Amino acid sequence: MSNTKRPTTEISLLGRDYVIACDPGEEAKLERAARYLDRAMQGIQAQSSLLGSERIAIMAALNITHELLETMDEQRAGEANLNRLNERLEHALSQTRKS
Repeated sequence: MSNTKRPTTEISLLGRDYVIACDPGEEAKLERAARYLDRAMQGIQAQSSLLGSERIAIMAALNITHELLETMDEQRAGEANLNRLNERLEHALSQTRKS
């Protein structure tokens, strides 16, 4: 492993600043992810200000994971639909070529 220090980026979650190691060129993606997570955490905190930041972070992570899995399921369903349409098109084209 190299002793070279990885560059860092500062993000803010629920008003607290964190310094996170980040690969060069990935800073904007990290900042975007942090803004998304911060909004999710703020939404949960707004519903119940009695929750601690650790519990808020866990709930936000679960909600975001659920969103991700739903999106992945929708993408798979869309790909399956495209595959079925492609098969129908190929079949129709083969029938046209035989005529």
